[in-house]
Formats: sequence, structure tokens, C-alpha cells
Amino acid sequence: MPADSPVGAPGTPPQDPFALVRTRGYVGLLVMAAVLGVPISAGAYGFLALVNELQPWTYTDLPKALGFEATPAWWPLPLLAVAGLLVGATLRYLPGTGGHKPAEGLSTSGAPKAIELPGILVAAVATLALGAVLGPEAPLIALGSGTAIWLVRLLKPDLPEQVGAVVGAAGSFAAVSTLLGSPLTGAFLLMEASGIGGPMLGVVLVPGLLAAGIGSLVFIGLDSWTGLGTYSLALPEVPHASTPDVAEFGWALVIGLVAALVGTGIRRLALLAQPRVERHRIVATVLMGLVVAGLAIAFAEGTGRAATEVLYSGQSALGPLLANSAEYSVGALTLLVVCKGLAYCASLSAFRGGPIFPAMFLGATGGIALSHLPGLDLTPAFAMGIGAMSVTMLGLPLTSVLLATLLLGSQGITVMPLVIVTVVVAYVVSKRLSPAPAGSARAGAHGDPKPR
Repeated sequence: MPADSPVGAPGTPPQDPFALVRTRGYVGLLVMAAVLGVPISAGAYGFLALVNELQPWTYTDLPKALGFEATPAWWPLPLLAVAGLLVGATLRYLPGTGGHKPAEGLSTSGAPKAIELPGILVAAVATLALGAVLGPEAPLIALGSGTAIWLVRLLKPDLPEQVGAVVGAAGSFAAVSTLLGSPLTGAFLLMEASGIGGPMLGVVLVPGLLAAGIGSLVFIGLDSWTGLGTYSLALPEVPHASTPDVAEFGWALVIGLVAALVGTGIRRLALLAQPRVERHRIVATVLMGLVVAGLAIAFAEGTGRAATEVLYSGQSALGPLLANSAEYSVGALTLLVVCKGLAYCASLSAFRGGPIFPAMFLGATGGIALSHLPGLDLTPAFAMGIGAMSVTMLGLPLTSVLLATLLLGSQGITVMPLVIVTVVVAYVVSKRLSPAPAGSARAGAHGDPKPR
């Protein structure tokens, strides 16, 4: 049999997907993953801590240092202009693309090269700290995988490609689990986003889980060491959820449909704007930053609430949004969805960050607005909105269900059937509204081969 015979051809011995696991090298790979988990998790914590400190400093402390008694209403304009300038210049002059393009979804394909890591870091910090509407998960995935491979290659320059892929995945696991609060949630996210399936899933998953599990000791502590704490997603108080009824299952269909329409519109508009931004990178990114700022100012002036509710990813605002939901009128919630959604769209087209948390915030806000209508309680509306908008923007149904239910703690079990229904509806509708991948129509026209 020739060496280039295709896998699965007649007479070709089937490849053993677990061959790597049976080697002594796989044990070494597990040890390597465990060792990498600590510095990668600590680095991810430092990244999140830096962003968390810079956000109030740039928006509140800096204006006071410049002599203003309070943050001026126009302050988002220079803040987002600087963000656009920094991100545009980084993407224009530093190696690489500054990480994943968020308008194209959450990508986990391929770890960045070491020379690209500074650009990813600078673009992400400028985006997240200065008010663009994106989250930290995509930069964490890229920085985690790229840093892990770089560290290993310092000791082993001839690292095999297959081993490098597993090491990169382990770095991503450790980094993103810092944010999501659980190695299991991070595992589901990366599993769905990467598209790895079959027996190879376990081969890649085990080192990643080990890296994330060992790395989580950085936050929860070990023996007498109390750990550093966490910046992970959490809601301190969740209203009680009653047993689902028929009316709420009807609302699950409605919320799934509405979220699919709104989310698909946001994504397609961002994809339409993205190539135009790339043709005039610095100027257009500054312009998109000013658009985000203008929307935040419009919301603040129209409602009397803080412009920061439109700015940033919305990760830390989910808890206060739910806890203080009674303070919002339906009009204020509707305006928040419109302004945040358009700011999210502009950020997707030009900046660098992740799409998860703004989608969750938009879904939560829309769900709270709908909970003012008959037959829909607050907690299930909140959860269904998060699940439906998350799956529309990410295309990851299992992860979307987990994000919407685990976030609610014990109440998440009660609302899970409703979330599953609304996620399925939003997923199917959004896929039907999305254009088919290039070449699929042509293949369908010729007819797909029938299975034997």
C-alpha cells in the first residue's frame, strides 16, 4: 500500500486514535499540562485584574485627576477615540492580526506565534479597558494557547505539530477557565468551538482539563494558602424560579425567534462593515470607537442612567442588572438593547475581543424587558434571553445552555427545560437565516453521494 493512501481506503489499516495515549510521551504531556496550568492561569488572572483596574481608572479616576468633579457626559468620546487609535495602530503595525476577528465568531483554530502575542495583548487591553463592547474570552484563548506553546518550545524547539496542538489546547483551557469559573464550562466551550469530536476529543480534552484543574488552585487556594480570588462570571443573588408552565414554554419559542432575528442582524451588519474598516484601519477604527461612544451618550441622556451600561462587555453588569431590574422601565430596557446592540455591532467590526458577554448581556436585558408581559417571570426570562442570544452569536448550543443555567446556580436547574427549548429555536432559526458556507450550494446542485 503506498504511503499516501487515503485513510479509510480498502485494505488500509485503521489508524488508532488512542495510540498517542499509550505512549510514554503522553504521560509526559500530562505532566507538562499540569505544570503549564499554574503560570497560564496566573497570567490570565493578571490580564483580567489589569482590565478590571483600568476600566474605573480611565472612566472615573482620570477625569477627577484632570479637575472634573464628575465624569463629563462627553467623556466616552475621547476614551473610545483613543481605544480606536491604539487598536488600529496595533493591527496596522504589529505582527499578526491582533487575535481573532470577533465578527467571524469565536475561533480556536491554530495558536498564534510568539511574535504575535504582544499585538494580541495590546489590542485586547485597549479594547476592553477603554469601553468597546467585547469580552475577554477570545484574547484569553489566543494568549493561553500561544504562551503555552512558546514556553514549551523554549525547552523543546523541535516540538511535534500534534503535541503542539495539544499543548496549545491545554493553555487555552487553563486561561479561559479562569474567566468562566469552572474547568468544565471552559471544556464545553472549547470542545464545541474547535469542532473536535470522536476519540480524538478525549486525547485533547484530558491534558486541557488537567491544566485547567491545577491552574484553578491559583484562585481557590491550597491548604493554608487562600488563593487570589476570582474574576469569573457569577451572580450573587437570583430570584426564585417557579416550576415552568405552558405559557413560559410558549414564551421560549418567542424569545428564541426574536433573539435569532436580532442577533443575526447584528452579526451580518458587523460582517458587512468589517472589510470597510480593514481598508482604512486606523481612521475607521477610531470612527467605530466614536460610534460606540455616541451610542453610550445617547442612552445616558435618554434615560438618565450611566453610559457605562452601554460600554464594556457587560460581564460585571449582569448581576446588578438582575438585582436592580425593578428600577428599569420597559422603555429604558428597550433603549439599552438598541444602543448596546449597535455598539456591539460596531465593536465586532473593528476591535479585538470576544463575543460572549455582550451577547449574554443583550439577551438578559431583552428577557427582563419581556418579563413585564403576562405569563413570563423574571428569572426564566433572564435565562432564556441569555441562552437564545448566546447561541445566535456563538453557534454553540451546548455551551449556551450551560452559560444560561450554571450562571443561575440552583435556580438554573428549574429553568433548564425552558432554556433548552429557546436555545434550540434560536439555533435553528439563526442557521436558516445565515448564508450557506461557500461551495455548499454548488455541492448540493451536483448531488451529495449517498451513503452506502
